Amino acid sequence: MTETKLKLAILQMDIEAGSPDVNFARLAELLEQAAGLSPKPDLIIAPEMWNTGYALEEIETLADENGSRTKALIGEFSRRHGIHVLAGSVAERRAEGVYNTTYAFDREGKAHAQYSKIHLFRLMDEEKHLQAGSAPGLLEIDGSPAATMICYDIRFPELARRLALGGAKLLFVPAEWPNPRLHHWRTLLTARAIENQMYVVACNRTGSSGSTSFFGHSMVIDPWGDVVAEAGEEETILCVTIDLALVDEVRTRIPVFEDRRPSLYQG
Repeated sequence: MTETKLKLAILQMDIEAGSPDVNFARLAELLEQAAGLSPKPDLIIAPEMWNTGYALEEIETLADENGSRTKALIGEFSRRHGIHVLAGSVAERRAEGVYNTTYAFDREGKAHAQYSKIHLFRLMDEEKHLQAGSAPGLLEIDGSPAATMICYDIRFPELARRLALGGAKLLFVPAEWPNPRLHHWRTLLTARAIENQMYVVACNRTGSSGSTSFFGHSMVIDPWGDVVAEAGEEETILCVTIDLALVDEVRTRIPVFEDRRPSLYQG
């Protein structure tokens, strides 16, 4: 029988742009802190681009080649502690360019799924420095279907709906969502949870980078759209236990997916 309750630890961390060594050390520290919590988490999630921040002018040099350093650090951690990790996202260098990529690690330390950000954010010149992903981010956590998007992706409800139709009961959103758009952040995350009747677990960074500041407010929203946990603006580990059985209950009570008429939505 699939266990429906999951204990989550969300690493709302500061990121030093252009300093992978500093950021890897800080993430390793926060991972160990989270692993030492009681109760021990089943899953840990980190924010977007935590290895480099938005040092896009230097990203070709700074990016993690094929994600090797990330996989080594988090794979060893997951295996040693028996904890799932949704590794936020990192700047990952491949032969064809740099991607904004997240990896999902299982309790044995295996990177069993990955997703590269599909929608590149023009306001931060992502499209000038990064390659766009081309596949949705479906995965599993202890037998339960889940999915991930990254930051700007939450402005595209079509993607979230596709993930929900693919079975996802839980949507992870690592982000570097800046001031002053806190209202957009909270509203869009809540909308994605309500319309798709699933949990949304969003991990935003905090701190500042150049003239841009980040407000944190990492959140967990249930399938009714209720905020069950929300951080403030400081670096912190946000902990919460969720029950995925609520997803089935909500989807049964309001049968949104059964009442869809997709033939009328094209155009």
